[in-house]
Amino acid sequence: MEIDIRKNIINNFKNCDVKEIEESIISSIKEKEEITLPGLGVFFELLWENSDQELKEKIINNIKKSL
Repeated sequence: MEIDIRKNIINNFKNCDVKEIEESIISSIKEKEEITLPGLGVFFELLWENSDQELKEKIINNIKKSL
């Protein structure tokens, strides 16, 4: 049985409003649970794929400053 994590995460949040998505992100980061990392990764992938080059550079610079 093959599970498509990306599809499952996207489907789980497809009908959520922005507040619910924000709360999920904040909760995932706050709890520091390894199980939430794939979901955050899918959110990051969606963000990256839908960002222009300027925003991608800002994201990269923010990550670099945070390391």
